[in-house]
Amino acid sequence: MLQPTRCIYSVRRQQNMPLHDRIVPYLERAGLYHLARLNARWFWLDEPLVSGFIERWRPETHTFHMPFGECTITLQDVAYQLRLSVDGLPVSRCFTDFEKFIVEGKPAWEWFQELFGELPPQNKVKHYTVHFTWFHERFRVLPDDATEETVRIYARAYIMMLLSTQLFGDKSENRVHIWWLPFVARLDDMGSYSWGSTALA
Repeated sequence: MLQPTRCIYSVRRQQNMPLHDRIVPYLERAGLYHLARLNARWFWLDEPLVSGFIERWRPETHTFHMPFGECTITLQDVAYQLRLSVDGLPVSRCFTDFEKFIVEGKPAWEWFQELFGELPPQNKVKHYTVHFTWFHERFRVLPDDATEETVRIYARAYIMMLLSTQLFGDKSENRVHIWWLPFVARLDDMGSYSWGSTALA
């Protein structure tokens, strides 16, 4: 097992998005609470070390070529260090014709509005992504008197940001993909998926 991998995973800083106490139970049930804690407050990213590993990465063999030999990130590393489930249902985000992949044939943005109570402005939308700042500004502060349904909406938003910016971030690092809608629509089922094996893949 590769020991120094704590700095290799593509864990992004989530721009100080507060972790409200009332959404923690949803993160725990989804198996993502530990990942939510890996941010600038609890996690220090050694960027020179990451750069060193990147220089030694060989994509043709999926290994790091180190002075002491070859090594790679294993499923055990992901399970141990990120504490993500490696058992369970497969996570698939490769939906063909995503807009039609909706319960009862509902358009994706209509489903988005049902789950979050509103749509982002058009200048924050690009294809099937929403700019991180909209989520950050809209869901940063959970009202003290929030109903349980409002808490669920905030939990969905936090998980969407967590998946898009920390676990499965792309080069932009500032877009939240709506292909996670089928997962956050069923918050109570999220813990049944193998997030660890998907992150490793």
